Amino acid sequence: MVSFIVCIIILILGYFVYGNYIERKFEVDPARTTPAISKEDGVDYVPLPLGKIFLIQFLNIAGLGPIFGAIAGALWGPVAFLWIVFGSIFAGAVHDYFSGMLSIRHGGDSIPEIVGKYLGTGIKYFMRIFSVVLLILVGVVFVKGPATILQELTGVSVSILILIIFVYYLLATMIPIDKLIGKIYPLFGASLLIMAVGLFFALIFQDYTIPELSLDNLKNMHANPDTYPIFPLLFITIACGAISGFHSTQSPLMARCVSNEKQGKKVFFGAMITEGIVALIWAAIAMAFFGGVKELGETMAQDGHNAAWVVNIICNTTLGKIGGILAIFGVVAAPITSGDTAFRSARLTIADSFDFDQGNLLKRFIITIPIFIIALGITQIDFAIVWRYFGWSNQMLATVVLWAIAVYIKQQGKSYWFILVPSAFMTAVVTTYILVAPEGFSLDYKLSYSVGIIIALVLSIWFIFWKPTKEQP
Repeated sequence: MVSFIVCIIILILGYFVYGNYIERKFEVDPARTTPAISKEDGVDYVPLPLGKIFLIQFLNIAGLGPIFGAIAGALWGPVAFLWIVFGSIFAGAVHDYFSGMLSIRHGGDSIPEIVGKYLGTGIKYFMRIFSVVLLILVGVVFVKGPATILQELTGVSVSILILIIFVYYLLATMIPIDKLIGKIYPLFGASLLIMAVGLFFALIFQDYTIPELSLDNLKNMHANPDTYPIFPLLFITIACGAISGFHSTQSPLMARCVSNEKQGKKVFFGAMITEGIVALIWAAIAMAFFGGVKELGETMAQDGHNAAWVVNIICNTTLGKIGGILAIFGVVAAPITSGDTAFRSARLTIADSFDFDQGNLLKRFIITIPIFIIALGITQIDFAIVWRYFGWSNQMLATVVLWAIAVYIKQQGKSYWFILVPSAFMTAVVTTYILVAPEGFSLDYKLSYSVGIIIALVLSIWFIFWKPTKEQP
């Protein structure tokens, strides 16, 4: 319990201390006109109140990530706490903050356009395709999971439920952001927070024992440690609760709604730290609820006992009837609300790539329909395969964005170590994973992590000696 409380305190301090440091690094200008004001169009560029922006950003980046990812990450034991805490503060929050703030500084641009400004035209074209593919995968991942759960509750076929959810996605993708998302998302975001707070108090006041971060417990406690090494699998599994490339695609959505740059720390840095706290709570209660990490692994190994089942049993047991309602929200509504903004981001990314004005409904429709046709096709692929490729693609995108931020910082003539370290670390993670994973090259583990570390070191050394040719605005 002590380790858990200390981790919560560190995350909160991270927001106030490191968040202030990052804000000074960026040099916010409260007097600078934001795109929400200068490019207001009543569709995507719409000034919104700070509270709404925060809750929408939180819900957009959360979805199932800090719940399912944290439960899966808990199988490695308390070492997961370290990644959630330090990943959130020094990687995820920095990644999200700069993704949003650079979008504000560049007129509300989508993340591929921002990356292209700092890593070159070739990377920009790659990122346009890569980001859209990832966003479509996110949408598919966040439609099949809820549809399967709803099928168990209602008896309606998964295919029909997928079509119903896609119809909602279609509307949410094209309707002005303040008409649907701006009205219901703050309520859903608040509900997700209420569920986390309820579980926190359950951990504190009910009879649960959370494994401590001791030297004995600081090891791989997975049931199959040889098959599931901490590095790199833990850092791919716990994504949204630490750092996630998907967040960089969502931050520009709210960057188009921020009316003052001073709001950036609360919206982008703050939402990521909040998500880290939610992930920490879920990792802790997953370890404690069943009696320990070993018992969690044995329970999860039983037929039908997936992460959704864990959410349902924990919420119903610890929070009663209200918990049951929140559990349904957590595994159904939350992913759906991330899925629709994923498709909205895909539409805007394509529109930005071709400079295609989105003020006209027909033009939004022209881009949106092909996206949904492709997504429907992907739903026919085995969900487990889609999820594995999503996990790696997600962290790969985060890595590219971190390097773009590093280039921006160096071009500004500022100390860059705070961004170079997470950039290099995530490079080693994604390289090692794709080399060793079954869906990658299935190479020897020692060879894979050796190559991953070498590539990270080479890129870091090159970056240190690289001389920027010109400073970006």
